[in-house]
Amino acid sequence: MRLFALLLLSACSSVLLHAQSVPAKTLNVYPGAVPGALGHAVADRPTIDVYLPAANPTHSAVLVIPGGGYSKVVADREGAAPAEWLAQRGVAAFVLHYRVAPYRYPAPIDDAERAMRLLRGKAADFGFSPDHLGAWGFSAGGHIASILATLSDNGVPASPDPVEHASDRPDFVILAYPVIGMKTQFGQADSRQHLLGPMPDPAQVALLSAEDHVTSTSPPAFVFTTNDDDVVPSQNSMLYVAACQRAGVPVEFHMFEHGHHGVDLAEHLPPLHLWTLLLESWMQQNQWMAPAAQ
Repeated sequence: MRLFALLLLSACSSVLLHAQSVPAKTLNVYPGAVPGALGHAVADRPTIDVYLPAANPTHSAVLVIPGGGYSKVVADREGAAPAEWLAQRGVAAFVLHYRVAPYRYPAPIDDAERAMRLLRGKAADFGFSPDHLGAWGFSAGGHIASILATLSDNGVPASPDPVEHASDRPDFVILAYPVIGMKTQFGQADSRQHLLGPMPDPAQVALLSAEDHVTSTSPPAFVFTTNDDDVVPSQNSMLYVAACQRAGVPVEFHMFEHGHHGVDLAEHLPPLHLWTLLLESWMQQNQWMAPAAQ
């Protein structure tokens, strides 16, 4: 019965709200000088692409964080495509272009934290509620989203920068075939090296292994992976899900038997294409997305 409902939901997608096919605008994450910048090229200046729906019934928004192993940002398939998917369903979407190698920790994490604070402070400008702001990360972007979910704060009231007064905590997270841990057993070696260097500081490895920092205050999570992902072991997702269960954090988990790494929305890959229908259902149940028009 649930599968039938999901397929019907997919069939109704053609009458959903129409999204803009290109960003409405692009924001600089830092209005002035970028802290720790190594130069003045595009790659040295983090930005956010804005995708707005025609209407936003649930007043929700999502920061989309593409993957790329901390060596690149897969901004099309894991950025623009999911942003358009969200906007078509009445949710404001924002794609983060964050710094990657040769930048190392904390630059990518700092960029994401700053982006969350900036968007929350501009919620009224973009038509969403500041307590309906989620984060959706793919692969290494999933690692960033999991860090936002576990190491966030409520803002820095003493900062002279008003952007820093807002919380960087997502109200929900979507983790698609995510890197979660930095430990060698199940960690993704390339992501770890690009983020932490060839000889990582053990303290940083521990800090950035999100499965060890889930608490009862961590936001609800939707986690998707495939059993035979040969780039990011599915145990990453399973560790995060188990941590949520221990902490009493609401979590929905879907692991498909087959599927290579980086399937993004899997629109033309049955049965993997069902994962976004499951996500859509989860967001609707939690009132972060309006039901499809019948």
